[in-house]
Amino acid sequence: MLSLCICGTAITSQYLAERYKVNTPMLQSFINYCLLFLIYTVMLAFQSGSDNILCILKKKWWKYILLGLADVEANYLIVRAYQYTTLTSVQLLDCFGIPVLMALSWFILYARYRVIHFIAVAVCLLGVGTMVGADILAGREDNTGNNVLIGDILVLLGASLYAVSNVCEEYIVKKLSRQEFLGMVGLFGTIISGIQLLIVEYKDIASIHWDWKIALLFVAFALCMFCLYSFMPLVIKVTSATSVNLGILTADLYSLFFGLFLFGYKFSGLYILSFTVIMVGFILYCSTPTRTAEPAESSVPPVTSIGIDNLGLKLEENLQETHSAVL
Repeated sequence: MLSLCICGTAITSQYLAERYKVNTPMLQSFINYCLLFLIYTVMLAFQSGSDNILCILKKKWWKYILLGLADVEANYLIVRAYQYTTLTSVQLLDCFGIPVLMALSWFILYARYRVIHFIAVAVCLLGVGTMVGADILAGREDNTGNNVLIGDILVLLGASLYAVSNVCEEYIVKKLSRQEFLGMVGLFGTIISGIQLLIVEYKDIASIHWDWKIALLFVAFALCMFCLYSFMPLVIKVTSATSVNLGILTADLYSLFFGLFLFGYKFSGLYILSFTVIMVGFILYCSTPTRTAEPAESSVPPVTSIGIDNLGLKLEENLQETHSAVL
């Protein structure tokens, strides 16, 4: 379902760019962040106690500013990279976010992987390579792009920022709440994307010749993006950010299947093979749960090292001899 949401954003964006010459990724993201703000940030405003938006901002406002910045720029950099490099490069280099995500999960979330998890990731990446090969054989690699190095760097930066955002998302939804994550991302995402929108895209927006078809495509993009943001924390909470990112590798395949009818793409049997390989890798990864290593607590004072149960026993022994003193 998450892959289908991503597929919806890709199809609507491609329609806007190819049919109507509208290329405004920041405007599209801004609408999504506004929806998150209107629903989840407003929900936080009506919460009581430590879940209230004011209490959250007092304690963690700067952390959520950094999270919002990472999320906004990750979306922007990946879309902007298409102007410089090729579709093949974006598809391949975008997978760089998965090993970055695993490394961050290892150090920040204390996730510990088994050998089968690394094999599963390698299988999924092999499936992506097969899909890229099918793209080349099917003749979808017509646009060679210009200034390819800049585009490749943008993809690597965007993928890394996606990894940072996903690790933070996993931590927040598992330790705190889904509403807090979505509410804070909606708040600061709206502010940051709104400012950036005025700086980099005001001319592109002014040149749009609005009609109901363009407006409908914007609405469809926003709804797909909103569903993606709303449902992804639910999946991450019961699995992990890494498994979710492996699963959504199939989004490019769904986009291809729609593109066969909408944009006249050529079909190749390798697409079915790549889809199968990615799904096999995804199932392998989910077949064995990761374990979590407890962080070292070296700051605990030695006096409490006997534990609560042992402490209770000692109090009970002393109680018989020095009852009044213990009380």
